[in-house]
Amino acid sequence: MTKHARILLLALAALVLVAVPTALAKPARTTATVTVTAGKPAEFGFKLSTKTVPHGSVKFNVTNAGAIPHTFKICSKPTTSAANACTGKVTSMLAAGQKATLSFTFAKAGTYEYLCTVPGHAAGGMKGLLKVT
Repeated sequence: MTKHARILLLALAALVLVAVPTALAKPARTTATVTVTAGKPAEFGFKLSTKTVPHGSVKFNVTNAGAIPHTFKICSKPTTSAANACTGKVTSMLAAGQKATLSFTFAKAGTYEYLCTVPGHAAGGMKGLLKVT
């Protein structure tokens, strides 16, 4: 083997040693962001920028665009229908114009309910379903 061939072979081996771990590494997960508007398009409604997110970390940027106080709660377990109550994570009470950020990690795919926890608001239609893939 010539000196030139040995150098080329060593360079190729070094490239493989660097490329293989990188190719096998899991891609970094990013945090999904959902913009939530409470009180719009109707006072007892939510508008979400998307209703489908990948499982993992999700940040909900919530704004109360309504005229009365609202909250935003994401339920911690998958469901098949939107009820009016659940266990989960909730923002503080937001007065008209106030904003809050709610972070939640979805461990698995499924359909998760979101709702307003102010008495009567979810029953009035302030709820929905979020698909987690």
